[in-house]
Amino acid sequence: MAKKQEQETASTEVIEVGRNVLRMQLPIRMPGLGHVNMYALIDDEGATIVDPGLPGPATWKAIKERLKQADLRVKDVHTVVVTHSHPDHFGGAARFAKDAGAEVIAHADFRFGVLESSDQAEVSVEDLSAGEDDANHRQVIQGWNHKTPWGGEHPRPGFRTRLKWRAARWLGSSFIPAISKPVHAGDVLRLAGREWFVRHTPGHTEDHICLHSPEEGLFLAGDHVLPTITPHISGLALSQDPLDNFFDSLDLVGALENVDLALPAHGHPFDDLKGRTEAIKEHHYERLDTVKRIGRELGSATVQAFSQKLFKPRSWGGMAESETYAHLEHLRIAGQAETHRNDEGMLEYETG
Repeated sequence: MAKKQEQETASTEVIEVGRNVLRMQLPIRMPGLGHVNMYALIDDEGATIVDPGLPGPATWKAIKERLKQADLRVKDVHTVVVTHSHPDHFGGAARFAKDAGAEVIAHADFRFGVLESSDQAEVSVEDLSAGEDDANHRQVIQGWNHKTPWGGEHPRPGFRTRLKWRAARWLGSSFIPAISKPVHAGDVLRLAGREWFVRHTPGHTEDHICLHSPEEGLFLAGDHVLPTITPHISGLALSQDPLDNFFDSLDLVGALENVDLALPAHGHPFDDLKGRTEAIKEHHYERLDTVKRIGRELGSATVQAFSQKLFKPRSWGGMAESETYAHLEHLRIAGQAETHRNDEGMLEYETG
């Protein structure tokens, strides 16, 4: 089977994708992904960097090499934009702030925590190869070792990754950036000599933003709209219905005028942004229909049971369950599913 665009190994080539906008691919090793696109927006004072890859020395070395190809140095970077709170998008931000004094821009709700972040929570699962229970559905889990709202195991990074993160905290060298300029929907940023409008696009994460330059017809899409895969939509969020948030965000983006080229965080730039948003919505509508059909087959069943019918065995686990939970909750809120807890305290859903 041919690789999806987003799975391709990072190229070392630096490509100009718009006036004063450079695409630089950084290598990453994450399920379903082979690179992350770091964009450099050039102006008379230096550069703004968008989504500077994973934390760690290997990525930092690649960043410096890509900058050198563009005749830039680390100290030329005056601003970093982080589209959302996943490590492969903000990993180098703290280093730029420290070494270059760069301003770090992200949504005001930027939050790197257990609800939204994992080194396995980036792309959709298949691309990897009511009443008193409302409070239980929306509980905030404070650590990866806690049970999920449905009673299963929490998706979490691998042991080595968690160990590295703990060591960084102990040494006082956390890679989590301090956001020096928080932004909201509708804010306007002056980058690369033009105006970019901030579009708040929750769904993949609650703090996800995209940037739109109507003047140039460019749209920095982050993970919100990817060219050949769909981003992971987790039920582990503060929002009551993250899937509905995602639909609204796709509609918002699809309705934008003056978009000639979308610049995603993974995969290649593409031109039909509205068409892609519609295709992603259709994917999730079909999934909701499949979940309802599974419910008619199983009767009252746990999230785990639903997920193991919805996904192939290679994808079973916490990530598949979190996406299944998001779809089941969307149906429950829409009045198309009911839930209760069984004798073991596990949530069960009925969609018949």
